[in-house]
Amino acid sequence: MNTNDDLEIFLVTVPGLEPALLAEATERGFDGAEATTGGVTVRGGWPEVWRANLELRGASKVLVRLVEFRVMHLAKLDKLARKFPWGETLRRDVPVRVEVTCKKSRIYHHKAAAERIEKAITEEFGGTISPDAEVCIKARIFDDMCTISVDTSGESLHKRGHKEAVNKAPMRENLAALLLRECGFKGTEPVVDPMCGSGTFVIEAAEMALGLNPGRSRTFAFEQLVGFDKAAWRKMTKLKPNPQTDVRFHGFDRDKGAVAMCDANAERAGVKHITHFDQLTISRLKAPEGPAGLVIINPPYGVRIGELNKLRSLYQSLGNTLKAEFAGWRVGLVTNSDELARTTGLKFRKAKTRFSHGGIPVTLYQTAPLASGG
Repeated sequence: MNTNDDLEIFLVTVPGLEPALLAEATERGFDGAEATTGGVTVRGGWPEVWRANLELRGASKVLVRLVEFRVMHLAKLDKLARKFPWGETLRRDVPVRVEVTCKKSRIYHHKAAAERIEKAITEEFGGTISPDAEVCIKARIFDDMCTISVDTSGESLHKRGHKEAVNKAPMRENLAALLLRECGFKGTEPVVDPMCGSGTFVIEAAEMALGLNPGRSRTFAFEQLVGFDKAAWRKMTKLKPNPQTDVRFHGFDRDKGAVAMCDANAERAGVKHITHFDQLTISRLKAPEGPAGLVIINPPYGVRIGELNKLRSLYQSLGNTLKAEFAGWRVGLVTNSDELARTTGLKFRKAKTRFSHGGIPVTLYQTAPLASGG
């Protein structure tokens, strides 16, 4: 593996939430953090690559950019790919796959471009290509510039290794973490999710409060790259002794099966002792005892589960309950419809966060602390 201590590391995230990931990367002490479309660039050596995979909640992938060059045709790509020192990053005994995207370039056939890189890896380096390989070389050809990166994460980082059961239209963990951050959550206040599904918001909030690393229970592709230091990695992943918090996190759902699912997911994540899940309809919802905090909700969207007309009563009931029972609490609501958001009757701030969830353009609406009686 390249021993360069000034690698260009690209943290991939949901478009629209780059500022939230930038704030997290800066807070976690990553050097040279800069937001760009689709992610955040930081700089550092390979230990920083490992640490990014282990610690960052908002990233979906951690890529290391290996080389960049201009290519006008496939022959040039073939020549430069054959000259590249693949052995500084890849191991001959570990299979690899190649993914290529082409846009606004004279090389437009991504499969042909992938074949050239695959041949360079097999014929010049002696590597093995497999479509199922965890280690992935990603080439992006944009405006005739080819950027070659290695995906150091493997499976998407939202897969923390704890959630075996999910509900329909689930919220991904990395997205939930960024939305909690956007709502000002810092781990020191209670969180309530009235429609918790598989419990993602509640479990992420609980992990954040305990200071648990999101990648503590899984493996990564970088463990199969040249120069991976097992001893250094074990030291980096050593758990903090007995993390504690007095804050509690609550999830409710009308589906009994969803509640059981949440309990099981919280148990695997090691946060069951500070989470509480219960079967409850919106109309029976009440604020838990203790200080006010954050209510965060990802209710059904019109295009996802039903027509807008069918959802208006749900959003209206949600707004009425929050105004009546949650004085002093802030609200974060994720939906794809300004009309449905207005139907809650809540007073949302003018500043909104827009992003994509499952390919659907959605918005995070936020309130100030609710006044008594709305």
